[in-house]
Amino acid sequence: MNEIASPGQLRLAYLRWALVTVPLILFLGFMSGRAANSGYGNRWFDALEKPAFMPPGWAFGAAWTVLYILMGLALAMIIYARGSRGRGIAILLFLVQLAMNLLWSPLFFRAHQVDNAFILILLLIATVAATTFLFWRIRPAAGLLLLPYLAWLAFASVLNYEIGRLNPEAETLVAPALKAQI
Repeated sequence: MNEIASPGQLRLAYLRWALVTVPLILFLGFMSGRAANSGYGNRWFDALEKPAFMPPGWAFGAAWTVLYILMGLALAMIIYARGSRGRGIAILLFLVQLAMNLLWSPLFFRAHQVDNAFILILLLIATVAATTFLFWRIRPAAGLLLLPYLAWLAFASVLNYEIGRLNPEAETLVAPALKAQI
């Protein structure tokens, strides 16, 4: 017997990683949005003028759920790719972009920092593009799984920009929840 593990055992190892990464990323994304009071129902966000191409509120929850699942599956593929060249830096870059992703909602929805959120999302797009490239080099399927995320971020950056353009005084529209008022 020259095999270390059977193909079935290898698939099972990937599934074990996916059973950790997918729920964890979904949970972190949910908590970031919840902590930031993101989306419709947020007094400040509801008061903003929105671009005509703004999707309905339910679309954001659906899109992010799918994107977080795809991100978790892609990460599981890379974690599972032991011995692959560049795996460590790819995982590190993934974690950096995930932290940036999780910071965007509190920055935009809680702190009302539309311009800073726009800068953050542009940096996030660059980081996700680099992560996608590294994932692609290790496992092309993992890179493919990140492409919808990259596309959604591009769309979200346009929304962020347009909201900032349509609401130049957005930061003062409603008092930010992160600042104490006496």
